[in-house]
Amino acid sequence: MTVMAFLMTGAGLVLLFLGGEVLLRGAISIALRSGLPPLLIGLTIVSLATSMPELMVTVTAGLEGATDVGVGNVVGSNIANILLILGAAAMVKPILINPRQLTRDTVALLFATAVFIVLALMGTIDRIYGAAMLIILFGYYWLSYYLERRTARADSETRAELEETGGAHRTIKVAVCFVVIGVAALAAGSELLVQGSVSIARAAGVSEAVIGLTLVAFGTSLPELATSMIAALRGHTDVALGNVLGSNIANILMIIGALASIVPFQVSPEIIDFDMWVMVGVTLLLLPVIFLRKRMGRLEGFAFVALYVLFVLYQFDPHRLLSLAA
Repeated sequence: MTVMAFLMTGAGLVLLFLGGEVLLRGAISIALRSGLPPLLIGLTIVSLATSMPELMVTVTAGLEGATDVGVGNVVGSNIANILLILGAAAMVKPILINPRQLTRDTVALLFATAVFIVLALMGTIDRIYGAAMLIILFGYYWLSYYLERRTARADSETRAELEETGGAHRTIKVAVCFVVIGVAALAAGSELLVQGSVSIARAAGVSEAVIGLTLVAFGTSLPELATSMIAALRGHTDVALGNVLGSNIANILMIIGALASIVPFQVSPEIIDFDMWVMVGVTLLLLPVIFLRKRMGRLEGFAFVALYVLFVLYQFDPHRLLSLAA
């Protein structure tokens, strides 16, 4: 049974990665050929598409009564996005940061994180709160687009970035096929990953929240990891940081909002007692990097990745970290 669970989990991870990539390329192609402004596509379509693996897994887990897996997925993905993905990108090439360009997104991420903390501590996150989170997200997208247009960032500049995904020259029919295939792969991958990971958790004697925070979160973050590494290799290090901020905002407001709108839930005490505060801590860790150092070098990148490894080790064996500290 355990072998089958690992096979299901592995197949789910592969389908999530491939489905996310195909969906992203198809969605960008459709949006560009439909005449939507490239800037709007960059701010919304890309963020929504790259968060689809987390969304599908979290909603699937919620519908199957495994909300701890879903919430752990969101918290763990936000931690992985900052420590693992941003750290790995900085190790490939140091990230030069323009604080003025990131102030709005950084404030939005801090606000979204604060909203989640307050709701988690209040108890049940019900449909009203879920709907409010979704409204806040799309209000943020509208405000971002409005402000970006006022700063006169060229649409041609954004179009060039979008066309680097390789999806700009497909016909509408082919792009629609990409979207359909991507959604189908995400749905199948989510089902396999949730069932497999829950089985692994039960067989290993660990909580579903731990599996969501580690294995599931890592798997659903693979599209962001691939995107950020490619951006770093091509010298677009600012894209890597922007992707992380945008993805983390969408993870909280869209995914937690969607889950609560479908299945009201309470955040596991295990997550509230420790992991939620780790997410807050690593989010705050970005502030001095962005606003004081204004760059993230290979040394900081290595430190971030090392912190992520310690976080994962703690989930499975806290006593090992305690002995190391001693």
